[in-house]
Amino acid sequence: MRLTDPNHDFSEGGAESSFGLYDLTPTDGGSSSRYTHAFSVRMMSTSSFPAGQSLAATLSGYGDAALDDGASEAAGNWRALHFAAKRAVDIVGAALGLVLLSPLLIAVAAIIRFTSTGPVFFRQERTGLDNKPFEILKFRSMYSDRCDLSGVAQTTACDPRITPIGRIIRKTNIDELPQLINVLRGDMSLVGPRPHVPGMLAAGVPYEDLVVGYERRHAMRPGITGLAQANGLRGPTTEVEPAVMRVVRDIEYIRDFSIWLDIRILYQTFVREIVRGNGF
Repeated sequence: MRLTDPNHDFSEGGAESSFGLYDLTPTDGGSSSRYTHAFSVRMMSTSSFPAGQSLAATLSGYGDAALDDGASEAAGNWRALHFAAKRAVDIVGAALGLVLLSPLLIAVAAIIRFTSTGPVFFRQERTGLDNKPFEILKFRSMYSDRCDLSGVAQTTACDPRITPIGRIIRKTNIDELPQLINVLRGDMSLVGPRPHVPGMLAAGVPYEDLVVGYERRHAMRPGITGLAQANGLRGPTTEVEPAVMRVVRDIEYIRDFSIWLDIRILYQTFVREIVRGNGF
């Protein structure tokens, strides 16, 4: 089994441990320069390519995994238990979070309501499990007349569209807390690949054009946080390497999923994003 196999269902398990995809090499691609993974070649920036050519990184090079019928069934049962535990943790964690954080949520909502015109929540279409769209919830952190519902205009540091309270809640990632409602609804999980807007750009091109196999990150529910974010891969996707590595981490998470991995990611996210405040 390879990551480039379009028929493989990651939810059924059977993937081996990944090695980390850090390199791209050119392959024949007709009129476009398409890039595939290799373990010994450097990552190239967008400036390395001729103008007008599209780029793509193929998620391959993991090798094949052969399991006998007994091992395959055991792996499937093991993953099924972990998926059941994951959903239970999602429901309990999201419900407890909404209850325990309700004073904070109410206070933030009131401040947003009385310091700028517009709704308390920002609603935007995102791509979820099996490429199905859903409406994500966030605390509104921008002036209502400057919000970009398409998500194409990515947020940058010192973005003038952000309100004063918006800077605080984005810095501490409090703006993401309403997504606990999305978790209860079943649109999202506490941990998983971060949901992107349809047509999201990476290095100036649509993500699916930059990364061949990009849609494989939708094999699990999107999360409030994920392996990419726990490893510091967040913010604008304007450069090739970090943009590609986000998808690589998402695929690694799907391949290596366990409830213990979720717990580790939640801890790392708490330290990195809440305690240290790396949002913007």
